[in-house]
Amino acid sequence: MADIFELMLTLDLRDELPEEELAELRWHLGLGPKPGVLRIVAEFPFVGVDQDGELVVEDDPHPLLGHHGEAWKVEGALVSVLARRERTSRGTWALTSRQEIHPDEFDLTGQLLGWLASKAADHQRGFDGSVDLGWTRFHESRRAEPLVVRDGIVDWPS
Repeated sequence: MADIFELMLTLDLRDELPEEELAELRWHLGLGPKPGVLRIVAEFPFVGVDQDGELVVEDDPHPLLGHHGEAWKVEGALVSVLARRERTSRGTWALTSRQEIHPDEFDLTGQLLGWLASKAADHQRGFDGSVDLGWTRFHESRRAEPLVVRDGIVDWPS
């Protein structure tokens, strides 16, 4: 049995995103090329084994929300969309992403989600400063749990 979760993001972002950050976000969403410098999530450590059987840590950058097409464990499709809003009363950018995620990916993806929460439109912020980004659901469950970021930290399912 795989520990796969559905990750569903539905949020609006403010307009104050520099072009470099937009380019990196588009890459993470599978919507553009990898930028030369990664700033939002700067390191992607991957532990492997070299020819001598020694553990080595390598940097393995990859889009964190970039899967598109048929889902593996959850029904339906995986997709990410970033659209510029014509009506800016709710934020300038509309972002939706539906992905499958394993708990081993929570830390790296959490860095990206913490950044997204810091850029979220004001209407998504709670009185306590928390930001509601969407929901998660274990692939065998029908019950979704809120995906909330508090103080830059994602409240992942346990």
